[in-house]
Amino acid sequence: MRIIGLTGGMGMGKSTAAAAFRRAHIPVFDADAAVHRLQAKGGRAIGAIEAAFPGTIRDGAVDRPALRQAVLGKPEALTRLEHILHPMVEAEERAFVARARRAGKRAVVLDIPLLFETGGHLRVDTVVVVSAPLPVQIYRVGLRRHMSRQDIEAVIARQMPDREKRRRADVVVRTGLSRNHTLRVLNRFSRGLVNTDSGISVRCTQKR
Repeated sequence: MRIIGLTGGMGMGKSTAAAAFRRAHIPVFDADAAVHRLQAKGGRAIGAIEAAFPGTIRDGAVDRPALRQAVLGKPEALTRLEHILHPMVEAEERAFVARARRAGKRAVVLDIPLLFETGGHLRVDTVVVVSAPLPVQIYRVGLRRHMSRQDIEAVIARQMPDREKRRRADVVVRTGLSRNHTLRVLNRFSRGLVNTDSGISVRCTQKR
């Protein structure tokens, strides 16, 4: 079974890519969704987050804006939060991969925004990076999230630079050209995953 790591900065097009893989009947593990479950009412991370960041829990769930303000621009606080969440997310990821193996799947996708930063690239066979120009990225994030441009730029600044992710990727999917272009590349890549036994072709896009 091939394990594909899907990554890229926020607003780069991971959701579009993940949806394309799902349409190709390739199971996708969504690390962000796992974090949401852990932080929701009854989630396993609630107690540890309340202890580390008092006042960030409301009605039994994480108050996400409050937690974001508690860690934004504070490297030590962010590291403390990551030490709580990352082991829990990785445990869910391992269970997901094990279920897919038992089901006889040819490939799975791990959609992990901080794939390189957390060492997740060491657990996959192939890394797919979605990438778009910075103005496009900021515009997309601004449409979806209630964040100021300053906050958006602060989040982007603490992540690995896009150019470094592209350099380390096996496959780069340019999502700033057009939706049709993005889907053509992803669909061709997906067909290579599910229709061959030996693996994949990385010639479906260019690493520049």
